[in-house]
Amino acid sequence: MHAHETTTDGVGSARDWWEQRYAERDGIWSGRVNAVLADVAGALPTAPGGGARRALDLGCGEGGDVVWLAEQGWDALGVDLSVTAIERGSRASVSAGVEERTAFVAADLATWETAARFDLVTASFLQSWPVEIPRAEILHRATGFVAVGGHLLVTAHAAPPHDDLPVEMREYRFPTPDEDLTALQLDGSWDVVAAELRPRTATTPEGDPHEVLDSVVLVRRAR
Repeated sequence: MHAHETTTDGVGSARDWWEQRYAERDGIWSGRVNAVLADVAGALPTAPGGGARRALDLGCGEGGDVVWLAEQGWDALGVDLSVTAIERGSRASVSAGVEERTAFVAADLATWETAARFDLVTASFLQSWPVEIPRAEILHRATGFVAVGGHLLVTAHAAPPHDDLPVEMREYRFPTPDEDLTALQLDGSWDVVAAELRPRTATTPEGDPHEVLDSVVLVRRAR
């Protein structure tokens, strides 16, 4: 896989809002892997015969999770609505020396398609404030990208991630694990590995620790 594969698909107010957000400064995320993803991916079995495993990160932002997965030996593809975020992810993969194991696509997840199937599909904090995206539809579509024997991981904020949210975000309704599980619309070919709330200690941009609550849903396509 190659780092600078970039396409666009669809235009909308959510894309405009996120482009404005990313324009505020050079990097709006930490660049570190999300803790839940690191825990889950680190426990998954290696590919039969030692081959490369394939991962798909939906709403990849600036590519922190994609780069981390590639560093762990995955071939990782990141998809995000924002062209700016995708460009930053591509640069991050080059800086980390994993550009041959990564690819990035700028696309609307409500319509994006791929014939590829993945051993791990992850959607970490796929929540858009204050401009909504069709999140439940995107999560349901994500099930179609999972290979037999593969996993789908959905991690979401289950409560406000900090106390000083802007006014337009304070009334956001955070999803529960059961609601995200319902959104997936799983049939009998899936096993539910986890659907739970997980507390976590995070760090503010100023370096202060604070407690947050994540919703975690992990499912496996059994057949």
